[in-house]
Amino acid sequence: MRKILKNQGVQSLLASLICIVLGLFIGFIVLLFINPNGAWDAILAVIKNFFTYSRTNLQLKNFGNTLVQTAPLLMCALSVLFCYKVGLFNIGAAGQYVIGACASIYAALALGLPWWLCLIIAIVVGCLYGAIVGLLKAYCNVNEVISGIMLNWIGLYTTNMILNSVKEETSPYTLHLKDHAASSILPTLGLEKLFAGNSAVSIAIPLAIITAIVLKVLLDQTRFGYELKATGYNKNAAKYAGMAEKRNIIVTLAIGGALAAAGGALFYLTDFEQWSVTSSTVPGMGFNGIAAAFLGGLNPIGTIFASYFIQHITRGGAYVDKTLYSSQISDLISALIIYLCGFVGFMKLAMSRRIAAKEEKEQAAKKGAKE
Repeated sequence: MRKILKNQGVQSLLASLICIVLGLFIGFIVLLFINPNGAWDAILAVIKNFFTYSRTNLQLKNFGNTLVQTAPLLMCALSVLFCYKVGLFNIGAAGQYVIGACASIYAALALGLPWWLCLIIAIVVGCLYGAIVGLLKAYCNVNEVISGIMLNWIGLYTTNMILNSVKEETSPYTLHLKDHAASSILPTLGLEKLFAGNSAVSIAIPLAIITAIVLKVLLDQTRFGYELKATGYNKNAAKYAGMAEKRNIIVTLAIGGALAAAGGALFYLTDFEQWSVTSSTVPGMGFNGIAAAFLGGLNPIGTIFASYFIQHITRGGAYVDKTLYSSQISDLISALIIYLCGFVGFMKLAMSRRIAAKEEKEQAAKKGAKE
């Protein structure tokens, strides 16, 4: 049993489950304080999400909506994870997500380009945007957190200005792709048939999953991945070993930017939602990607499931009874759980130390018995 618990994958899974249970429990306590009469039903609504509906077709359709929003979250989580493996904290994923959304929407509505070209443009723009953070880090020693946060806001307001030219006349939202750029919408390849005709379910979901698998192989099975991780562990040692540590930093943040930007494109090219040019806050997708990456144990495969779970509870919060609780209560519960997701690493460390302490005691006892 102890050998199983020492496995890093098992520890990540257990730590994630503990954080999830703690988050739901604290959320339930908060609901009890606000209004005890509906607390149990409210927490169940968060957990059940689309299972709240009794009809199968509604369940499938809303399950599809959850998956549509899981794909961009997964891409943002992979962006954070990839950079973190190289010792970099890509908090700028939120801004890179916004820039990717901007590039793809503008390419679709203003230029009328096909979906695949819109996606490529978004990836290239995100790559360049991430590379700015990398260049500042590598050559000016500017902390990537500071430059990333600043670029988040630059990206947001730049996006608002650019997309103002492709918005509806009577609202702050961009034009619908289905009405003005149908060829720019991601193909469904028949996936909508599995989700009661939900046309927003597209190839974004399998593309995001394939990306996670490719990253897993890249990081664990290639020389390039080894060099990147070596640079993250100790850039001075990597430099001494002949690795180009500055190049690796720039390449890492460029790839991180490309991943997050692809997330923005994979979401808005479904025409599931329109961009509001009056947005004054950076979308939470990029920041939630941080929680998803850590909840998944900083493992690309684990991050797939973590991203779905976070999106599941986020959407589940919308079904909380608004006559008993304010509309913000769903965000509060989701935030509590997402916040606790950040303690996965701490939980793993606590488990490792506990197992090591027990082994040390047993070895000391055996040594004493022999003497």
